[in-house]
Amino acid sequence: MNKLLQILFLLLFCAGTANATKLKGHVYDKQTGEAIVGATVVLENPRRVTNTGLDGTFEFKDVKAGAAKISVSYITYKTIEKTLVVLKEDNDHLKFYMESDSKSLDDITIKSNAVSSTDQGARRLEKNAPQLMNIVSGRAIEISPDLTVANVMQRISGVSIERNSNGDGQYAILRGMDKRYNYTLVNGVKIPSPDNKYRYVPLDLFPADLLDRLEVYKTLTPNLEGDAIGGAINMVMKNAPGQLQVNANVSTGYSQLFFDRKFTSYNASDINYKSPYEVNGKNYSATQNDFSKGTLDYKYKNPAPNLIGSLSLSKRFLDNKLGVVLAGSYQNTYRGSNSTFYNNSVVGTDAYATITSKSYREFSEQQQRTGLHGKIDYVFNKDHQISFYNVYVNLKNQQVRDAVTTTYNKDYDPIAGNAQLVFDTRSRLTEQQIYNSTLHGDHKFFDDKFKVQWSAVYSSAKNDVPENTSISLNGLEQNFQRKRTSLVNTNPVTRRWERNTDEDLAGYLDLTYRVLSGDHKLDIMAGGLYRDKQRSSFFNNYNLAQGADHANDIYGVNFQNYTDLNLVVSNPTGAVANSLTYDATEQTTSGYGMFKYTSAKLEVIGGARVEHTNQGYNLLFPAGESFPKGNQIYTDVLPSLTAKYFLTEKAQLHASYYKALNRPGFYEIVPGKVVNEEFQERGNPNLQRALADNFDLRYELFPGASEQLLVGAFYKRIKNPIEYTFQADAVRGQDIYYSPGNFGTANNYGAEVDYIKYFSKVGVKANYTYTHSRINTTKTTRVINSTTGDTEPANVNQERPLYGQSAHIANLSLLFKDTKKGWDAQVAGAYTGPRINTVSQFLNNDLWQEGFVQVDASAEKRFKGGISVFVKANNILNTPTKLFIKGTNPANNDIKEDLVKNGNTLIRSDYYGQNYLVGFRYKFN
Repeated sequence: MNKLLQILFLLLFCAGTANATKLKGHVYDKQTGEAIVGATVVLENPRRVTNTGLDGTFEFKDVKAGAAKISVSYITYKTIEKTLVVLKEDNDHLKFYMESDSKSLDDITIKSNAVSSTDQGARRLEKNAPQLMNIVSGRAIEISPDLTVANVMQRISGVSIERNSNGDGQYAILRGMDKRYNYTLVNGVKIPSPDNKYRYVPLDLFPADLLDRLEVYKTLTPNLEGDAIGGAINMVMKNAPGQLQVNANVSTGYSQLFFDRKFTSYNASDINYKSPYEVNGKNYSATQNDFSKGTLDYKYKNPAPNLIGSLSLSKRFLDNKLGVVLAGSYQNTYRGSNSTFYNNSVVGTDAYATITSKSYREFSEQQQRTGLHGKIDYVFNKDHQISFYNVYVNLKNQQVRDAVTTTYNKDYDPIAGNAQLVFDTRSRLTEQQIYNSTLHGDHKFFDDKFKVQWSAVYSSAKNDVPENTSISLNGLEQNFQRKRTSLVNTNPVTRRWERNTDEDLAGYLDLTYRVLSGDHKLDIMAGGLYRDKQRSSFFNNYNLAQGADHANDIYGVNFQNYTDLNLVVSNPTGAVANSLTYDATEQTTSGYGMFKYTSAKLEVIGGARVEHTNQGYNLLFPAGESFPKGNQIYTDVLPSLTAKYFLTEKAQLHASYYKALNRPGFYEIVPGKVVNEEFQERGNPNLQRALADNFDLRYELFPGASEQLLVGAFYKRIKNPIEYTFQADAVRGQDIYYSPGNFGTANNYGAEVDYIKYFSKVGVKANYTYTHSRINTTKTTRVINSTTGDTEPANVNQERPLYGQSAHIANLSLLFKDTKKGWDAQVAGAYTGPRINTVSQFLNNDLWQEGFVQVDASAEKRFKGGISVFVKANNILNTPTKLFIKGTNPANNDIKEDLVKNGNTLIRSDYYGQNYLVGFRYKFN
């Protein structure tokens, strides 16, 4: 009997299996036809639940043939319910098209930023954008390993980043064009830079979690400002959806660097933000009591864990007429680096560098990054709406640089430690901030035929470095912790104040009139802007030394702490009377005219922009400069033409030509000089703007909602490119300055491939950019005079790439997403090829950065109730920054260190350590 039951059960099981089949399908957005990722699919009787994958697909296995009820739901979309018949086979072509459930007000659709900040929304914007564009969505930023906008930038094709002293990204280089050749926007409005020298904005100021998306423009149309030869960066801030939305996260972490060594800090609370000159007047004689002792009171300890958090609230009120969004972010992190720097000089006829000394440096930095964003928008009706938004970011960086320099001689032995030493410690507090306030209006007239957009903008940027303090001692024996005797130098302590402020007032106006409608659309557009920029720059420094009766005091014997020093001010009235204290102005007036023609197969945008620039400076304390006042006035006509040819609904060809310029910064045309870390810098009042013709062609394929294949090529011809080089003073040839100059004509061209593909739960993001550029620079070498037999200097032209340009840049990210179980994970690798870091005045002596790979990773697990836990890991391989000179000098063979590899001489290496972060996130709606 038991055997008979077993046989019957087996037959029933086989029969059931024979009637079971798979149920597979896709879920799409009805309006755009794009796949929806993460939609919930429910199959009833019995109830089973799954979610769509990265390509919008879902699958149920072992489904019984016959009638079945299925429902599809997703946030901001209307739920779909259907009854269908499951066949024994061929159930893999089900398609569901979801309609938006957005709130409506008098035919105005107010879309949730939950849609616009998705990968699908980003691909849609890239496809429809008039200019060539790459976009990183807010959701991609959220689950990435990146905390700042600068680090997000490195994931974009054709973009490499420059690191700051703690290894974080700081500046973006677009398509091999140095950071000076791009500008930064917030919600489409240009913001000033707090940098004390240049126009470009340090992108590490901006916390990434304030963004709805990050856009990179690689070409320009006439309605965009024309000073972007490399491209433009637009940070689109969070918007107000139709319903209450709350996003909050908090996390903590640590740097591997401080598991291995102590963190150096000082008391910055009593720093004097104004110099004695500013407090007491120009004739005041400063004493030691006018300066803070806290900046010399160094502490060595383990830092506290990092603390990072953000909160955003958004909702619409008054029947969705009024939208409000408030967002804030705070990051308190402890970072640093260990650096070895080999100082060198050029001697002999071969012009190869000879290593003369070595500096070992430890950087310890506490970064406090604050970001605030608020926006209010009001919709009067379908034709009129206004918005008012404010953005404030602040980065306070408290840094200590501890260094010991070893001077080499022929008998030097690093083990015996028998060399002359110099100990240098610098305590520096840098505070940078940007504020932008914009009132914007959108208006439509005559049944949408005539549109008016306007903006009134106030922006400010500030950079403050108060009481920058350094102390230098001579050492007799090698010991980094100063436990052995050291002698105070002649003027061991310096106090330095630097501050600059930019204030911009700007007005924008854009007019659009539709001439043709229907299958052939033609819009005529015109507009312009006026911007008034005011800059003030202040510099002052004081030198302090021991009195004559204490000039030879010994550290550890005569004094135990730097705060015990009894110092006399060598220049008691300060050094404010220098060329770095100046005022500057810039008025920019521009106008444009353009057209946009659209048909079923073609879109063409063309026109021209005219920009008039009046830039000037006034040295408040000229010190013998030939041009204590100066200005540059010029007008540029910048034509452009963009065309898109639609091959299919998902494929298109995108071509562009535009002309652009690059203006000098204020600091670059002020004819003053300043002593920096290892060299002197000075401005160049004869520096001209650069102009460039830019050509682009790209094939664009968008096969799925979040997928793309972009293959393109670009060419840039730059007239008078601005590069920094070491140059001899025209009057006193023995003085060498690092100065900006114009260098003829440069050519820059390359190709890009950008690929995103998803396979259910797994995705691949990859891009590669090849860039080739050439520029000629006059270099100094030494030759043997055939008559006298003596060596003498000679100038030759050397061809090289543009500063900061890498021939090869690549990114590869592997993604995993399981919506049903709430998992998101990725591993991201970025490769940056070798590039020039510093242009030397000598032949074959340029300083190059070695190519490097950086690997980061992140993962997030979501739970019920909107709670999720995430982890982030940065610089997993502890990738260093290494600088080298091509070639070797036999004289360096006497140094008992491994500095020569593959025919190159190592000059500098910086190690930053790994960084880890763990936290949780809460989302409501």
